[in-house]
Amino acid sequence: MCFICDRIKMIKEGTNPYFVKELETGYVVIGDNQHFKGYTLFLCKEHKTELFYLDRETKLKFMEEMSIVAEAISKAFKAEKMNYELLGNGDTHLHWPLFPRRSGDLEDYGNNGKGPVWWYPIEKMYSDDNRPSETELEEIKEALLKELYMLLK
Repeated sequence: MCFICDRIKMIKEGTNPYFVKELETGYVVIGDNQHFKGYTLFLCKEHKTELFYLDRETKLKFMEEMSIVAEAISKAFKAEKMNYELLGNGDTHLHWPLFPRRSGDLEDYGNNGKGPVWWYPIEKMYSDDNRPSETELEEIKEALLKELYMLLK
């Protein structure tokens, strides 16, 4: 089983503290690390490695729902710009890492603080210092859930 399938299994068992909401094609979860506050993932319900392996209707719905999640993140965390990724080189299960970006979030890493999230040192991005406390996690989830409900009604 893959890492993302393991996380989905935890959602189904009610043991994933990062779980926010189930949508038709995927699950909304808060990222374990929050250097980019509001960093969220949208995990495909189906274990597929490429968009083109999804049937047309599911693929279009997955893309639409990802866009709704991104809009909710943007509103909840006052992003100036959203970064969307669908790489799958490490975890080969379709998932969208969604990063809300703000001026200066890469201030110390060249190019006037502008550039891809991966310019931030990986050891700092995934440092335990960037893990939200239980209280912070609940606040992040509540803010995102509020915006998702507004967009999905």
